[in-house]
Amino acid sequence: MKVLLVNGSPNKKGCTYTALSEIAKTLQEEGIESEIYQVGWGVMPCRACGACAKLGKCVINDAVNEFVDLLAGCGGLIIGSPVHYASASGGITAFMDRAFYSGFMGGRGDVFRLKPAAAVASARRSGTTATLDQLQKYFTISEMPIISGRYWNMVHGHTPEEVKQDLEGMQNMRFVARNMAYYLKCKQAGAEKGILPPQPEPITFTNFIR
Repeated sequence: MKVLLVNGSPNKKGCTYTALSEIAKTLQEEGIESEIYQVGWGVMPCRACGACAKLGKCVINDAVNEFVDLLAGCGGLIIGSPVHYASASGGITAFMDRAFYSGFMGGRGDVFRLKPAAAVASARRSGTTATLDQLQKYFTISEMPIISGRYWNMVHGHTPEEVKQDLEGMQNMRFVARNMAYYLKCKQAGAEKGILPPQPEPITFTNFIR
C-alpha cells in the first residue's frame, strides 16, 4: 500500500510541503509507504484537443502523464496546494484538469476510481475552504472516497516555520494520515475476504439542451 502526495506549490520545500511531510511521517508510522511528488513549474493548461481519447494519455508529455502512471501503482492520493487569491494555485489547477480529463478520456479511469483521496490547503490567512472545495471536485467526479480529518484539511503560516507553529493544523495532518491508513487497511482486508468493488455501468451523458 502506497499513498502518492502531490505538492502543488511552486516552492519545493515551502508551507505546502511542510504539511505533506507531516502526513508522510505519520503514514510511515502506520506502516504505509508514501511519496511526495513535486509538480514544479511550467505545467501547460488543457488544450481541449481531445487527443487523449486516441493516445490514451495527454498529448503534452510532461509531469501529468508521469503522475497518472505513478498513481496507477498507488492505493491513495493526497493533493496539496497553497492558496492563491482564494483558490488553488494555477499550476495545480492546470495539472489536475489535464490529469483527470486525459485519464478519463484516455480510458484510464480505473487509475482514480475508488481510490481514497484527500486535499490539503496551505494559506497565510484565508481562502482555504474555497481551495479545498475546488480540489475535492476532482475526486467526487471520479468515484474517489474523500478522506477527512477532524477539521478542514488546512494549515496556516507564511513560512514553513510558521506552519509548524500551527499546532492544530499540523495535528489535523496526522488525523488525515491515520484516517487514510485506516481506510486503506480496511479496503485491503475486505479484498482478502472476497468483498469486491461495485461493478461500473456505462456512463450516461445528458446535455442541458432540448
